[in-house]
Amino acid sequence: MPTRVGVAVPAAGLGRRMGGVRKPFLELAGQPVLLRSLRPFLAEPRVTAIAIAVTREEVDNQPEWLTDLDKRIVVVEGGATRGASVACAIAALPGDVTEIAVHDGARPLVKPEVIGRCIDLACAGFGAVAGEPMIDTVKRVDEEDFVTGTPDRSTFWSAHTPQVFPAMMLRTAYSKGYAVTTDDASLVEAVGGRIQMLDDGGMNIKITRPADLVLAEALLSTRGSD
Repeated sequence: MPTRVGVAVPAAGLGRRMGGVRKPFLELAGQPVLLRSLRPFLAEPRVTAIAIAVTREEVDNQPEWLTDLDKRIVVVEGGATRGASVACAIAALPGDVTEIAVHDGARPLVKPEVIGRCIDLACAGFGAVAGEPMIDTVKRVDEEDFVTGTPDRSTFWSAHTPQVFPAMMLRTAYSKGYAVTTDDASLVEAVGGRIQMLDDGGMNIKITRPADLVLAEALLSTRGSD
């Protein structure tokens, strides 16, 4: 069967840590964050559909750059949580996609080769999660932030996106519930899916706080991006 990858993009968050500013529609070096997040997927020939989950207001008032961007894109209303928004986007993807990638709309620096490697692994029947090995010392704390332990960081990774899975695997995982999840792979783990981490080089940051925009612009400048 030919590979047909659908991409679910949650982009309906309220941006509380950005002071209520909608992160995907902020400009990064002259272009919307969401546009930069989408472009590497649009360049991947195996991607046949993209569903973006945004707020109700943004569904009704889409920016012109988005409505004219690509015929593979559909924009849907997201939910109250990230998990609910991913579920809405997955439901909007065609039933014939063979793999599904989930990618945060506020993660604009993902490299095409990372996307390709994740898709390759999903085509082999596994889940693939872009991320990086933990380099900082990790502390476990109690409800008052007092340290209760120091785990061995050599077995810990930071999980980013894209996260790519065989379509049936991810659809099954989401059918079991997604109330408070912030990570799609954790749902797949719960239904027995086998997942491999892939190093994305550490520059695949998510725009969460104002300082992240400054860092992202600096990283773009080192890549010679426009």
